[in-house]
Amino acid sequence: MPDPGTQLQFLTRNAAEVIPEEELLTKLARSASEGRPLRVKLGLDPTAADVTLGWAVVLRKLREFQDLGHTAVLIVGDFTARVGDPSAKAETRPRLPKEIVQQYADRLLGQFSNVVSDHNLEVRYNSEWLEKMDMEAVLRLTASYTVARMLERDDFAKRYAEGRPISVMEFLYPLLQAMDSVAVEADVELGGTDQKFNLLVGREIQRDHGQEPQVVFTMPLLEGLDGVQKMSQSLGNYVGVTDPHEEMFFKLILVPYDLIGKYLKLCTTVPVE
Repeated sequence: MPDPGTQLQFLTRNAAEVIPEEELLTKLARSASEGRPLRVKLGLDPTAADVTLGWAVVLRKLREFQDLGHTAVLIVGDFTARVGDPSAKAETRPRLPKEIVQQYADRLLGQFSNVVSDHNLEVRYNSEWLEKMDMEAVLRLTASYTVARMLERDDFAKRYAEGRPISVMEFLYPLLQAMDSVAVEADVELGGTDQKFNLLVGREIQRDHGQEPQVVFTMPLLEGLDGVQKMSQSLGNYVGVTDPHEEMFFKLILVPYDLIGKYLKLCTTVPVE
């Protein structure tokens, strides 16, 4: 395994933000000295049927941690998918039925192996611990964070200023995601830049539970084939990692010229230089 400094340089070369970077270096050094792999968490809610190249950006980063000998903890958000992640949403997200979520989860699990390794991999469903929380546990969790702090989120602040509804359930989402970090004792949590607030909440809730807070590691969002909005199945501007090769080709030739460099950097192993 490379020395901690080399690992840090390799892992952060295409990251959007690492908070705080010095903590990641400390964790890598301790991992090397103690022979204990870092537990690197990535949570994905099964709200659609395909793993896209957009998802693959952060899944590839998870794979890089695996290749360095660390443990990938892949959280299938079968419970949080039923709540709905409000990140970057202008309106309250409709709730998905449990049966639909499970269908999506079953389909996605078969696709993750196209990117992540089966070695050093731990797959968990967050219904395992979230469904067991009683009202007292939920109230104790909500008492650990304030409405004022929640309204610091850009999307919540904008909706509040515009008089758009924000449900109390949406306030719960970042707290439930944070409980995932507590449950699996995450050392690092990966996510897109739109997940930064949720990941930072995870640090706070871990502290409340007597755990060392996770390092927040965000990756850039990949624009879709329209070149404007984030790659999304609901917008139809995506490439699926299991699409037939011919279909991938005819989709990818639509990528705007100014995004080709970004696609190569985030979706391939082509050296930066």
